[in-house]
Amino acid sequence: MTYLTRLLSAAAVAMLTALPASAQYFSADQVVEVSLMPGYRLDGDRHMAAIRIRLAPGWKTYWRAPGDGGVPTVLRLTQADGVSGMAIHWPRPRVFFTNGLRAIGYDGDVILPVEFALDADGTAQIAGRLDLGVCQDVCMPISVDLAGALPDVQTRDGAIAAALSDRPYTAEEAGAGAVTCAIEPIADGLRVTVRAQVPDTGNNEALVVEHRDPMIWVSEATAERQGGWITGVADVIPADHGPFAMNRGDLRITVIGSRMAIELSRCTG
Repeated sequence: MTYLTRLLSAAAVAMLTALPASAQYFSADQVVEVSLMPGYRLDGDRHMAAIRIRLAPGWKTYWRAPGDGGVPTVLRLTQADGVSGMAIHWPRPRVFFTNGLRAIGYDGDVILPVEFALDADGTAQIAGRLDLGVCQDVCMPISVDLAGALPDVQTRDGAIAAALSDRPYTAEEAGAGAVTCAIEPIADGLRVTVRAQVPDTGNNEALVVEHRDPMIWVSEATAERQGGWITGVADVIPADHGPFAMNRGDLRITVIGSRMAIELSRCTG
């Protein structure tokens, strides 16, 4: 086996679409296999591991911001011996439509590189849970328990390195220009209008706005392109559904199309 531990359990199946009487029902292990790839050391205090998700033909899973038609993929650590921090390096997703709703994610196999900050030399030990959704004609929420060691080895894993290279471009790499975020209060939060000078990213182009705080909900942005500029409007709603002070630096903006994705790390007023 190429993974350390695989404990797969399906949560209650949520039927997000109406099913015909002849619909086929699936169990989690028929449609998805999730494994922890132990990875390699980048230097003395960083380690690059990954999570491999293998999907049955025709099934999809989702990005960190999945759109109205998807389920977010979330990794939570329950044990972190020798580990002080974690970051997922998301490969470039694609935009697709399910029952008229836009979703952002992956089909086929996907590798999610996970970088760990280490606070000690030698082998580190982790355990955690990956929550994700998998969809075809029906959608299932899945919880996967993963555990294993992060060995002190320097040999790079080619599959993880390839997933790292398949990331969204930075603004500088893509030749993007100015990005502005106009903010106005609404009854239950704030409305953000993003205007960005970015090259055309391809078909099914989407502009995604995220907030650093996962407890703050951001609506799916409506987007319109005119030449070299794309404009998107999204509502940012806090838990108490009221106006609040927001730092533009807390926003992450990504433009995703069929040819490439571009991550815009900052915007001005």
